Amino acid sequence: MRLLGSRVLVIGAGGLGSPLLLYLAAAGVGTLGVVDHDTVDEGNLQRQIVHDASAVGRPKTESALARVAALAPAAAVIAYDVRLTAANADRLVADYDLVADGSDNVVTRAAVHDACRRQRRTLVSGAVQGMDGQLTTYKAYLGPPHPCLHCVFPTPPTERALPTCAQAGVLGPAAGVIGTLQAVEVVKELLGVGESLSGRLLLYDAGAATLEAIQVARRADCPHCRAYGETPTFPEA
Repeated sequence: MRLLGSRVLVIGAGGLGSPLLLYLAAAGVGTLGVVDHDTVDEGNLQRQIVHDASAVGRPKTESALARVAALAPAAAVIAYDVRLTAANADRLVADYDLVADGSDNVVTRAAVHDACRRQRRTLVSGAVQGMDGQLTTYKAYLGPPHPCLHCVFPTPPTERALPTCAQAGVLGPAAGVIGTLQAVEVVKELLGVGESLSGRLLLYDAGAATLEAIQVARRADCPHCRAYGETPTFPEA
């Protein structure tokens, strides 16, 4: 019943969002929001398994909604065919209990993370590039010892240094691994079971067939943690 009453916002209906949406719907999550501004391209199909060839040219949110409805008709799916930005992130996040980020660029990841912190929402964040993936959970709004995104990555890579999946390519099944692990962590957080990934960064190397969890600490000198306040703030539209 707890899952049925839960609301999860999934950022991106791509390589990570596809298994996330399918497994969360199948697990019984009652309400799923999906944010994506893109349309399905034939080149997406090798890793974005929520879509099929008949969906090429359709908005990804529309395609994902139809697939989830076929799998789990009882699930309520809300589609947001928009680009998530710092201007709208708070409004999107505020309506959900938990956020799972499967976006493929550093600007969106930062906007999602900062909105989740302001809105006091747990964020399960995944990323994949080539044959490598990473996964962690952010709950910095709870205070120490939970680190924020800026604690873990004090000097974030530039867009040029970290290309998108479309630019650099990604092994489809590797995206499936990270997206599936994200779904596991989302369910754990919703049910309050197991050990949270907050404070740990899970690294997946498909080439070496290894999974490694490394400790990541909340930084005492993190300017974002020092500046954070308890009252949510909304950026100007």
